[in-house]
Amino acid sequence: MISPSDFDFLAIPFADWINLFVRDWLVPNFRPFFRSMQWPVSQVLNGLSTFLNATPMLVFTAVLALIAWRTAGRGVAIFTLVALVFIDLIGLWPETMTTLAMVVTAVFFCVVIGIPLGVLAARSDIFQAVLRPILDIMQTIPSFVYLVPIVMLFGVGVVPGIIATIIFAVPPIIRLTNLGIRNVRHDLTEAAVAFGATPWQSLVEVQFPLALRTIMAGLNQTLMLALSMVVIAALIGAGGLGLTVFTGLGRLDVGNATAGGVGIVLLAIILDRISQALGEKRSVRTVSLMETMRSLFSPQRDAAAGESQRAG
Repeated sequence: MISPSDFDFLAIPFADWINLFVRDWLVPNFRPFFRSMQWPVSQVLNGLSTFLNATPMLVFTAVLALIAWRTAGRGVAIFTLVALVFIDLIGLWPETMTTLAMVVTAVFFCVVIGIPLGVLAARSDIFQAVLRPILDIMQTIPSFVYLVPIVMLFGVGVVPGIIATIIFAVPPIIRLTNLGIRNVRHDLTEAAVAFGATPWQSLVEVQFPLALRTIMAGLNQTLMLALSMVVIAALIGAGGLGLTVFTGLGRLDVGNATAGGVGIVLLAIILDRISQALGEKRSVRTVSLMETMRSLFSPQRDAAAGESQRAG
C-alpha cells in the first residue's frame, strides 16, 4: 500500500519558483516599468472622477435618466431616477460617483486593449491558439489572486485596483470580438473585397457592423466583471462603494455594509440595462414627458370611454 509520504521525493517546489520569479527577478528589474504604466490610467481616472464628483446630483441624475430613456425605454429611465435619488438619500452619492469613475475607466482601457486583440485573434488562427489558454487562465484564476502580484508590482491605491480590474475584466470582450468577427459570413467579406475594399474598409464597414451585437454583449460582460472586481479592489486601497462594504465588514457594521451592497446592485442594474439596450438592434420608441404624464391618467379615461361605447 502506497502512503502519501512515498512521493515526497517527487514534490515540486512550484510556490518557491513563483516567488523566485516574481520577488527576485520581476519586481527588482521591471517595477519602474510597471509603475510607469499607471500614468495613463491615473490621468483618465482623475479627470473622470473630478468631473463626476463636481457634477450636481440633480443634473447627473437627469442626464443619466434621459440616456436610459433614449436607449432602454421609459421603465429603465424611471428606475434610474428612483435608484439614483435613493443612493443620494442614504448618503452614498460621492462613493457611487467614485465607483462609477473607476468602472468607466477600467472598461475604457478594456475596450482599448480588448477589441484590437479580438480583431487580431479573428484574423490569425495562430494568434488565437496562443491567446486562448491565456484568456482561460485569466478567467479561471480567483479574483483575489490578482491582488498579490498587483501590490508587489504597482503598490496599493486606486490605480493598482483599476489595473487589477482591467486584467480581470478584459477576457470577455476579447473573446466575443473574436467570435463576432469570425461569425460574419465570408461571402459578404469576399464581396466587399471584390468591389475594391481594403482590409481596413472591410473590417470597419462590413465586419464590425455585423458583429456589433456580439461585441456589445462582450462589453456588457466586461462592464459587469469590472464592477464586481472594483469592489474586491477595495482590499488594496481602492475607494468607492467597495470601501464602504469592506469597512462595514471589518467593523461588523451590517447597516453600512448593506447600504454599500445595495448601492452596488442599483448601479449594476442601471449600467447593465443601458449597455444591453445599446447592443440590441431593436429601436425603443421614446415618448415625451407630456405623453408619460397623460398615460398615468389614461386608464380611467380609456375605461370610461370603453364603457360608453359598449352602452351605445
